[in-house]
Amino acid sequence: MGASLAAAGADNVLLDAYSEAVTRTVEDVSPAVVKIEASGRRGRAAGSGSGFLFSTDGLVLTNSHVIAGSTSLTATLPAGQAFDATVVGDDPDTDLAVLRVNGAGLPFVRLGDSGRVRVGQVAVAIGNPYGFDCSVTSGVVSALGRSLRSRTGRLMDDVIQTDASLNPGNSGGPLVTTRGEVIGVNTAMILPAQGLCFAIASNTASFVAGKLVEDGRIRRSYLGVGGQMPARGPRGEANAGIVVISVESGSPADVAGLRPGDVLVAFDHQPLLGVDELHRQLTAERIGRPTPVTLVRRGERRQVIVVPKEK
Repeated sequence: MGASLAAAGADNVLLDAYSEAVTRTVEDVSPAVVKIEASGRRGRAAGSGSGFLFSTDGLVLTNSHVIAGSTSLTATLPAGQAFDATVVGDDPDTDLAVLRVNGAGLPFVRLGDSGRVRVGQVAVAIGNPYGFDCSVTSGVVSALGRSLRSRTGRLMDDVIQTDASLNPGNSGGPLVTTRGEVIGVNTAMILPAQGLCFAIASNTASFVAGKLVEDGRIRRSYLGVGGQMPARGPRGEANAGIVVISVESGSPADVAGLRPGDVLVAFDHQPLLGVDELHRQLTAERIGRPTPVTLVRRGERRQVIVVPKEK
């Protein structure tokens, strides 16, 4: 009997500690979380979501899909202050956007180091699901280094998986630790699965936000080809490479002589396992730089030089 009471008391202490940690986190972070309402043409509602202030000068981080198709944006703090928001930069490929609001003494949170996150640690999501302002869910970090496809079709890497429940309207809100550090930007859930929710890692968000503030966009290079994975072999084995199915007229690929039916097997001497691998290599540093591409055409292996342009 005494042992049971002692165990129950210990459980209560643990529960209290957990509750206190989450409560403290919410008190620290929620003042900087905003509800974003997007309006389209003729003032029609285009959608709503979440975001958070991450600097002293009114910069707000959110998801690209939250602001897509909008002509005007309003950001509202939990205290009720509403601000017109302008787009500083937008990157649909990583589903991130930076907005700016004009105000003095606004609360803000800092982006933490997602490289230090560990599976199993407590994660708290704050946002505005279905318009319910400043809602809180908590759970744990379920996995790290996931990949998730953005709405543009490009693969986003280094995504955090959590079981902290997300719903429409949570998009763009922060995923934070019990120390109040933002470790991710909530972006998606998988329906009808339970507890499969995803956030863009804060290290990715920090890099992208910096570039958006600096340039208004993320610079990437492109070749101008449409491609797909090759058909599987006779025994069902996967074949590496990219089958070119289209070439954009006047593009770097067209200038280099690439043709539909070519199979691209290496880019700058690095094997191409698929389209996503090519996307990862088409960075800003490639713009204007002659790069060897190895391909197979009608069974013959050959190499051409491509000069990628800015996307």
